[in-house]
Amino acid sequence: MTAQTVIRQVSQHVGQPVKIGCWVHNKRSSGKIQFLQLRDGTGYIQGVVVRSDVPEEVWDAAKSLTQESSLYVTGEIREEPRSQSGYEMTVTGIEIIHLTENYPITPKEHGIDFLMDHRHLWLRAPKQRAILVIRAQIISAIQNYFDENGFTLVDPPILTPSSCEGTTNLFHTKYFDEDAYLTQSGQLYMEAAAMALGKVYSFGPTFRAEKSKTRRHLIEFWMIEPEMAFVDHEESLRVQESFIAYVVQSVLDNCRKELETIGRDITKLEKIVGPFPRITYDDAIKFLNEQGYDIPWGEDFGAPHETAIAEKYETPVFITHYPTKIKAFYMKPDPTNPDVVLCADMIAPEGYGEIIGGSQRIDDPALLEERFTEHELSTEAYQWYLDLRKYGTVPHSGFGLGLERTVAWICGLDHVRETIPFPRMLYRLYP
Repeated sequence: MTAQTVIRQVSQHVGQPVKIGCWVHNKRSSGKIQFLQLRDGTGYIQGVVVRSDVPEEVWDAAKSLTQESSLYVTGEIREEPRSQSGYEMTVTGIEIIHLTENYPITPKEHGIDFLMDHRHLWLRAPKQRAILVIRAQIISAIQNYFDENGFTLVDPPILTPSSCEGTTNLFHTKYFDEDAYLTQSGQLYMEAAAMALGKVYSFGPTFRAEKSKTRRHLIEFWMIEPEMAFVDHEESLRVQESFIAYVVQSVLDNCRKELETIGRDITKLEKIVGPFPRITYDDAIKFLNEQGYDIPWGEDFGAPHETAIAEKYETPVFITHYPTKIKAFYMKPDPTNPDVVLCADMIAPEGYGEIIGGSQRIDDPALLEERFTEHELSTEAYQWYLDLRKYGTVPHSGFGLGLERTVAWICGLDHVRETIPFPRMLYRLYP
């Protein structure tokens, strides 16, 4: 009896006839033998069609197959050490579902604009498939880490009435007869959730209307934002390094083949073990000035500055205690030096920039009201946020991780556009 299976599970059917629904990734012929490179979304396998061993109609069907044609293929699975998967199929039957004509993405080189215009098809390429498998594993590891460490998943709203950090980079829409905006961050809502549940995290899309074309930026991206009641800045840093080490190890444990497909240097990922080094903003400024960068104290770091700092380390590095004036209004000042805040950015190695930003939040009701006044924020719009300090305020901390930058770093990609199935960028809303 012929079992229907998928390529990922062919090891369970060695010596047995199976049927697989698949597509033709590529094919070649040596005259009396046709070699079909087949894929089904779970993996790749070579199907070998020997002319003398199959009926004429099977041979002709194999001969007619074109790139990305769809079919059901029947055959016997055998071990093949020379194959990348370790297995091959001796084909005995072919049932063509659809013959493709003029598939646009051929094995030749294509420009990035062409590939992005055909992103719906480019996803089928081995490298793009591998990236999406790794992305899925990263998502799974993120959820597992928080679920195993006492966090509760909470979903903040995507539509918000206003933003405490200004509306210049927000997407505006109408909410019936009111103005509304697509969320830039769920953090403030997660602080409310933490006061109810203790340790929480959100995992959802965020939107930034920034006219940026750098390799690190997307208009629509996914954020993971944990918030923790009764947790100070120091403890939050320990959570962050434990979290990142866990995610990287999960990818190493479960995605070796995919990492190999994209050509990632695994030895660099194997070094991602905490604790991670830490430097203060003051030390970072001093280092950059010594390296010839003309950046005064009080300015934020750009991509070249972060890259220069990261080059000193083989693991992520924390830059802590940024100036109060360049950070968000809700960050708690350092009690020993109110000119800086209890915050940290985690900079990934290899030039991938900031992947986590976090801080201890202000828990003093009077100080938070002062910050609202200094930043000219609407107390009416965010009275609910001030209520969190008015009714049972506690020390609490949190951070946000950008999923796509993290995927780019773990995969070793040049640009974040390949880290998400359908990227939204400054001049790209199609497909």
